[in-house]
Amino acid sequence: MQKLKYILLLVPFYFLASCQEQVDYSGVITDGHYLNEAQDKVTEVIIHDIFSPPVAARIYSYASLGAYEVAAATDPEYVSLMGQLRGSSPVDFQVSKNVYPPLAALHAYYEIGKSLIFSEDMITEHRDATYEMLREKGIPEQVFEESMDFGNQVATAVLAYSKEDNYHESRSFPKYTVTNEPGTWEPTPPAYMEGIEPHWNKIRTFVLDSAAQFKPAPPPPYSTEPSSKFYELAMEVYNAGVEANEEQKEIALFWDCNPYKMNVKGHVMFATKKITPGGHWMSIAAIAAKAAGTDWKGTAEAFALTGISLNEAFISCWDEKYRSKLVRPETFINQYIDEEWVPLLQTPPFPEHTSGHSVASAASAYTLAQLFGDDLHIVDSSEVNYGLPIREFDSFTEAAEEAAISRYYGGIHYLPAIEDGVTQGRDIAELIWSRISTKPQNIAIKD
Repeated sequence: MQKLKYILLLVPFYFLASCQEQVDYSGVITDGHYLNEAQDKVTEVIIHDIFSPPVAARIYSYASLGAYEVAAATDPEYVSLMGQLRGSSPVDFQVSKNVYPPLAALHAYYEIGKSLIFSEDMITEHRDATYEMLREKGIPEQVFEESMDFGNQVATAVLAYSKEDNYHESRSFPKYTVTNEPGTWEPTPPAYMEGIEPHWNKIRTFVLDSAAQFKPAPPPPYSTEPSSKFYELAMEVYNAGVEANEEQKEIALFWDCNPYKMNVKGHVMFATKKITPGGHWMSIAAIAAKAAGTDWKGTAEAFALTGISLNEAFISCWDEKYRSKLVRPETFINQYIDEEWVPLLQTPPFPEHTSGHSVASAASAYTLAQLFGDDLHIVDSSEVNYGLPIREFDSFTEAAEEAAISRYYGGIHYLPAIEDGVTQGRDIAELIWSRISTKPQNIAIKD
C-alpha cells in the first residue's frame, strides 16, 4: 500500500516532465531577427571601441562564420566552410538531440564577437537580456544548456582558427614611418594620425592565395607639373569638391563610414564615432536577408560570405595602400593648388590608392547579388541610428557604385583609386565564389 502511494505521488511529476519534453519551441527562432540584433550590438561595440575598418571586417567575418558553422552542422542543405578556407581543418561536430540550432548559432556569434572586441560587458549584457526573452518564450532550460554547450564548441573551434591568422602577432609590428619621398602619404588634418594597419597584408587570407593576388594597376606617376596626368587628377578632385551639388554631398556623407572623424572646437578635439564600411555592408546583408524572407540559416550564410568578402577586400586593398603609399588629395591640393581647400569628408589616416570603400563595396555587392539576385530593392537604413537618412537602391551593384563614387564627391580619393578599387573588389569576390561553397552540390561539382 505504501509503495502504491509513492507511485501515485510520482505520477504528477512524470506527467509534468512529459509535458515539458513535449513543449514546441521550434517556432521561437525562425528568421534572422536575433542574429541581426546580435550583429547590431557588435557594430555598436566596434564603433565604441573605435576599431579600424580592416579589424572590424575581421571581427564580423569570424563571428558570422561561427553562426554559419552551426547551420552547416545541423542541416544537410549546407556544408561547412572549415576545411575550405585557407589554414582551416575540417570539423566533425557532434550534435545532441536537445540542441536548438538557431539558439546555438546565436550563442556562437555572441561568444566569438565578445572575444574579438574590448568592451565585452556590452556584448554580455545584450546577450543575457536576449536569452532571458527567449526563455520567457518557452525554450526549456535543458535545451538552453545543451544549445549553449554546442555553441561554445563551435565558437572554440572558430576562435582557435582565428588565432592562427597573424593578427595578434601584428599588434607588435612597427608603426608606419613617414618618409620625405615626393608623392608619398603623410598624416592629414585635423588630428594628423599615424598610418593605420600598415602590416595588414600579413594577415592570413580566407581564400586569396596572397594579399597581392589582385594587385591593381599603380596610380599615375606623381608630378607637380600642371600639365601632368597626376595634377589633372588632383584638379578634378578639387573642382568636384567646389562644384558639388546637394545630392552629391548627401551621397558623400551617407557613405562616409569613417571611425576616425575628429572635430575641433577651439582648443578642444573630440571624435565622432561612425560605422565602418564593413559595418555598413554587413547591415545591408541583414536588410537584404530580411527583405528576401530568408530563415536564420540563410541569414547566417549571408553574414558569413559577406564577412569573408570584406576580410579579403581589406587585406588586398591595404596591401596596395602601403605599396604605393600615395599622397592624399587634401595634402597635394593644399600644397600646390589651394592651401585653404578642405574636403567635404575628413581624410582617413592611411594612404590613398586604392579606395577601401570601393574595394569592399564591390566585393560585398557581388556576393550579395549571388545570394539574392542583383535586382533586390534595398531600403538602406544602416545609418539611421547615426543620424543619417534612409537611401534606396534597386540593386546591390547600384549601391556599390554609389559608395565608390562617394569618395570622389567627398574629396578623399582620385578617380583611379575608385575605378581600380571597384575592379579589385569584384575580382576578389569572383575568386571567392569559384573556390568555396555553402552548398553540397556545388562542392561535388568542384570535385
